[in-house]
Amino acid sequence: MGLWLIDADTLARSRFLVSPFPETFASLKLLHAGVGAHSGEEAWLRAHLPGYRALLAADPVTGPLVDAGLRSWIADFLCPTPCAGETFEETVVRVRAADPEAARANLRVSLAGPLPAVLERDDLPERAAALLTYVWEETVRPYWDRRRRVLEADVVARTAQVSQGGWAAVLDSLRPWTRWLGGSRFQVNLHEYPPREIASGAELAFVPVTTGGGWVSWEGRERYAVVYPCSGVLAEDHDRRPVPAGLGALIGTARAGTLMLLGSPMSTTQLVAVTRQSLGSVGRHLRVLLDAGLVERRRAGRSVLYERTAAGSVLVEASRRPDTYRS
Repeated sequence: MGLWLIDADTLARSRFLVSPFPETFASLKLLHAGVGAHSGEEAWLRAHLPGYRALLAADPVTGPLVDAGLRSWIADFLCPTPCAGETFEETVVRVRAADPEAARANLRVSLAGPLPAVLERDDLPERAAALLTYVWEETVRPYWDRRRRVLEADVVARTAQVSQGGWAAVLDSLRPWTRWLGGSRFQVNLHEYPPREIASGAELAFVPVTTGGGWVSWEGRERYAVVYPCSGVLAEDHDRRPVPAGLGALIGTARAGTLMLLGSPMSTTQLVAVTRQSLGSVGRHLRVLLDAGLVERRRAGRSVLYERTAAGSVLVEASRRPDTYRS
């Protein structure tokens, strides 16, 4: 298994980041796979997969480049480790500036063998940067405002989880195979590689994306990142996710959808972004749910967060029986 050895000080200084480049790279992975995990992803693919495939069909190099770079081990130069506050444009400059020989070496590692002849060239970083820019501009940027709010909601929920259950609970929940094993040992994946000791003072970031299974990355011994899929209830398109018919009939479909989202703490601003309802509508739903004892609120820094109470969770779970859904 892949193990990172993390001391207590490094873990205490780690942080959650929301970044447009990992979201773009995750979207590239989804486009290349061509199969969505839920109806929201399938709708997004129907809108953008034809353009992506046409782009690859017109270029004999970029398709093989992506095929080679997205094997079980991602080619490092394609996906730089995220930095706090870095824009997409700033990160893609790092892709473009990669050394061509290092890029080819990364691809050989990803392929676990020699490169196809078509990839024995020096312009691979430039081609990769151009493709990632296309994915950002055409398929991610138009949705970024909502996606950013979704990712922020996940960060709020994870941060609250740290304060309530400690880092072990958070690390265990990031991806199916991440585990805090104790003794400074963090299992990050299932690959059989020697443990990596994260030096004291290194940067460690946890970065959510709305699609895909995530990945890990590092640059030298100074910067590490764990990219993970945000909570499923947040990642799915709220407008397309069914609401239990009985719950919708009891409290209203829109209000029921809001209650279902609040399994993780969210602010009114995040709820507005996720549900696409107006601020006034979200506020009215929250007031009714608060008065009914189905949600509670608390302050976290400058934000007021709302989350389901035990009674609200019982109501949601009781409504999730077979044959009780409607669109």
